[in-house]
Amino acid sequence: MAINPMPNYAHQGTYSFVPTEWSNELLTQFDPLLVWASPLVCNRDYAGTISNQGDRVVVNGLIRPNVGKYTDVGGMTIEDLKTVEQYVDITEADYVAFYVRDIEQVQVAGALSAPATQESVKALANVTDAFVGATVAASATAMPQVDVSAITGNVAKGEALLEAVFDMMEKLDTAKVPGARYVVVSPKVKRYLLRAPDIANAAALGAGGATANGLVASLAGFTVVSTTAMPAGVDLLAGHKAFTTFASQFTDFRSQPVEKYRRSQIDALHLYGARVLSFPEGKQPTSPDVAVTNSEGLLKAAVKWTA
Repeated sequence: MAINPMPNYAHQGTYSFVPTEWSNELLTQFDPLLVWASPLVCNRDYAGTISNQGDRVVVNGLIRPNVGKYTDVGGMTIEDLKTVEQYVDITEADYVAFYVRDIEQVQVAGALSAPATQESVKALANVTDAFVGATVAASATAMPQVDVSAITGNVAKGEALLEAVFDMMEKLDTAKVPGARYVVVSPKVKRYLLRAPDIANAAALGAGGATANGLVASLAGFTVVSTTAMPAGVDLLAGHKAFTTFASQFTDFRSQPVEKYRRSQIDALHLYGARVLSFPEGKQPTSPDVAVTNSEGLLKAAVKWTA
């Protein structure tokens, strides 16, 4: 049983817990673990003010105006700017909660650097990434299956998978999707892609390597990243962050002394939601609370590995 609020006989000055320090340190550890929810894959333009699970962020997207031909006889036709309303619902609420023995001594450096706490942060990131990845994949347009089952050489398999990435590049080019795109791949795809000379050379030139957010390499306008949190039936997914928004908020850590033990309870909530958005002149949602399907800015493909 926790004592909350602090009883009158307790001296407030002996408790120097600073929630902001804990929140900042948690984000420092949390963000580099993300792939799907990272700034590479998602924009965070519409976070707004999130305080509770069930909150809703309203996004007003612009539909591209028409271009007319001017003549001195016909003049101009003035049109109203058209917008489409879309909702980003904060559906998820995950938490971390643990005991520390002395708030004043451990503060940030002690408890958040402990192995058990670091593992809880990793678990929190994994759950978040799995949710965002499933959201993105559900709205992506399916490309033909990539069949490498009859290819025996590792390098040749890598080349076939790289060709699938180039197919996605061409389709995104045709749809006039902006540059600075990403490709998220499964660990198995990553294994063979790294055997393809173009990817291997990109890494050798310093644009690749196993770093934060699963970076593999940068090539042909794509940043290639890998994660174990791939949605079911998806081995490659390409797109641009303008098409997905991620709204996230860690509520401030709180601490409470525990009555029976000389320790304190510390906990925090991670509130978040994600949505695939429409794009000017692209597919529009059927209603504000329904995500776009078959988005022209998100492409996914499965790989057939065995005959």
